[in-house]
Amino acid sequence: MAGLIVQRFIQLLLLLIGISFIVFLSMHIAPGDPASIIGGPTASKADIKAIQENLGLNKPILVQYWDYLKGVFTGDLGFSYQTKQSVTEALTQRFPNTLNLAIASIIVAVVIGVTAGIISALKHNSLFDALSTIIALGGISIPNFWLGAVLILIFAVNLQWLPVGGLTEPFWTIEGMKQLILPALTLGTGSAAMIARMSRSAMLEVIRADYVRTARAKGVREKSVIMLHCLRNAMIPVITVIGLNFGFLLGGTIITEQVFAINGVGRLMIESIAARDFPMVQGAVLLVATLFVLVNLIVDIVYAFIDPRISYE
Repeated sequence: MAGLIVQRFIQLLLLLIGISFIVFLSMHIAPGDPASIIGGPTASKADIKAIQENLGLNKPILVQYWDYLKGVFTGDLGFSYQTKQSVTEALTQRFPNTLNLAIASIIVAVVIGVTAGIISALKHNSLFDALSTIIALGGISIPNFWLGAVLILIFAVNLQWLPVGGLTEPFWTIEGMKQLILPALTLGTGSAAMIARMSRSAMLEVIRADYVRTARAKGVREKSVIMLHCLRNAMIPVITVIGLNFGFLLGGTIITEQVFAINGVGRLMIESIAARDFPMVQGAVLLVATLFVLVNLIVDIVYAFIDPRISYE
């Protein structure tokens, strides 16, 4: 297990270096000059050149990337071109909102998805199974921005049960929970649909296994058969989907944060891309990529505890 963790961390480091280079290169070759945006429409060529020299944008791209990489390894992600704020400080301020939204969304997805998937498998070919399949397909197909707008219209504007947007209170408070309900439902619906389909497929496969029939033949109670024999083995592929979806949720909050006016990393990323704020975009992408890979590492480790047959030795 220790060898696996060391190996994955080395892979993580190499992967993040590759991602950082691709993002760095993409931002620099994309149309638009941050020096022109900072200088404004009245800036002269001399002013723009001075801004470029001050920011180091007049250096070759590889030299700029090397300087950036050295800063990353020393914990310095740079400063925002627009606000002059430290990138690390800005991400630290915004990340809790993104994390709260992602956690709330994965909880919604797991509760709805696993429950619906298990019931569908146990009531195979029933009306509930058919309805859950249709709803799951709809959940995967519906775009977040449309679903978010519809939920706001129904529950915030017409019924006035929940706030329109924003996330100003901690999620463990009553007001914070109210603020998270609509964004979490919006972001978690697609993941819930995928988890439901995977849970159903895995559960159907396990239910038909020989050891399950043997347990029933021995007179084991149906509840014990489902909980002890079926559910634990069926959860192995489901955990993979949950882990991947949580990683996607951390990086996929961009649209949801825009719709509900949540000051998270996703919204910061959009604002920074529009302003050609290279350090802020690079820092945000690096943070999301790091978390995504770490989540996958945690999923691999959890595997070994759930299924003793899996060994990384």
